[in-house]
This record gives sequence, C-alpha cells and structure tokens, in this order.
Amino acid sequence: MPVLGIDVGGTKIAAGLVTEQAEILHSEVAPTRAGEVYAVSLGQVYAAIRACLSPEVRAIGICAPGPLNPKTGVVLNPPNLPGWRDVPLAGLVSREFGLPCSLENDANAAGLAETRFGAARGCSSVFYITLSTGIGTGIILDGRIYHGKNGQAGEGGHVTIDYQSAERCGCGLPGCIEALASGTALARRGLAPEKLAAAAQAGDAASLEVLEELAQRLGAWLGGMISLLDPDVVVIGGGLSRMGEPLFARLRRIAPQRSINQFAASTPIVPAQLGERVGILGAASVVL
Repeated sequence: MPVLGIDVGGTKIAAGLVTEQAEILHSEVAPTRAGEVYAVSLGQVYAAIRACLSPEVRAIGICAPGPLNPKTGVVLNPPNLPGWRDVPLAGLVSREFGLPCSLENDANAAGLAETRFGAARGCSSVFYITLSTGIGTGIILDGRIYHGKNGQAGEGGHVTIDYQSAERCGCGLPGCIEALASGTALARRGLAPEKLAAAAQAGDAASLEVLEELAQRLGAWLGGMISLLDPDVVVIGGGLSRMGEPLFARLRRIAPQRSINQFAASTPIVPAQLGERVGILGAASVVL
C-alpha cells in the first residue's frame, strides 16, 4: 500500500505517491507562496496532497524546514516559512484528510531516505549532511532518526568551529559551520560551487585556494562529528556536493586528521544518491 510524501520548502511543495520499494507512482510540484499569509501556504500544502491522494493511501509523511518538533508534529518558527509559528501541521493534515500523518525535519528525513533507499543502504548508523544554501544534518542510529529529548537533535550546521569568528550565522551565533562553509558563504565571495570545482580542476590558483579553505573548514568540523558519532558512513548531498571529487577527496584526507577516532580514515564519505527525489522519499520514509 502506498503512502504520500510531502516535501514543504520555502519556495515549492513537492508531493508524491510512494511505494514501499521507493517507487514514485505520481508526483506534483506547486509553489509554496510563503510570502503570502500563512493560510495561503497551508492551502497549497492541502492542494498538493489532494493532487496525489488516492483511495489506497494509508498514511501521509511530511518533511519541512526546522525548527519543528517531530514528536508533537508542530512547526515552530522556520525562517523561510513566514507566519508559520507553532503550527500543528501533522494534526491539521490528519484531520483534513482522515489519515495518520507524521512530521519530520527535512534533513532528518533525507538522511532516513538515504539510509533506506540510497547511499547508506545496509548501514545502521549514518551521519547525513546536506551542503546547500545552509548546512543541514541528520543522525540515524540503529536505523532510526535520533531526535533527542526535545526533538531538536541533529542541528550539526550550527556547531561552532570558531567562536571568535566575525562571520555570524543566520541563527545569530558566530562561527557556525553553516556561516563559514555553506553555499551562502561561497556566494558572499561571488562563487558558485560548480564553477569553483571546474576552475580548481583546471589549476586556477585562486580557486584552488578557496576550495582548500572550504575543505579545511568542513574537514575540521566533520572530523569532530566522526569523533562524536563513529558512524558507519557519512553521506553528503545538496548543491555543494555536486562539486564531486575535488571536494570529496579533500574531505576524506582532512577529516581523519581532525578526528581522535583511530578508524576515521576507514569511515566512508560518499555522495548522496537520491538527488531531487530525496524530499518526497524522505517524507515517505517517515511513515513507511
């Protein structure tokens, strides 16, 4: 029996009818219209669900940007969904459609999808990273998302690696890895990830310097995460991951140098496999 996976983002909502084998039978994409009042964007969520709903659907899974509480199904106050403050989204959807509904942080959901269907299949402990506009992470332990006491665990992008840094993160703290090594950090320097990687591979000295600095920052942070979690595998997705081996080779070299874990060099650091499908499959994974 299929389930519905709904990926709610700041600009678009993707919905899909998903089987237990991770086959997407039907999908729809609609604008979130987040700049309008909350009721409008919630209506867009409902419309996306209706476009994919069929009688055999047994549950609905939703992933959305945090902060949110997956235990209560409440969206707390995500910066890119204006007006979404303390919204009991799982409960609202469940009542609207008469189906059980679960809510999950988008990075957590993506990590679960990669564990079940993607690059981390067969692994029980996974550290998932999405390197994009920001840096999101998900922790999978014994095949399940680790939520922590209040449902707020896994915010690895807001781990500070330089508490004296002049660069402040969107969260307000100085020196978060997100502030120092995300797509936003590169954009401040007028750089696009794919162009940076291509220029570095071509031997451009300035690009090589920027890429090495980016890898050193991410590698120092990632080495600490490996020391903390000792995962079976590290999976990296998001726009920056499309830089490919120029980035991954450096992370595989640097992270073990920055970790006390004597097995860090044998911890695989691999690209995500699910691509654009990860949002829908992640949301569906939460209820499959």
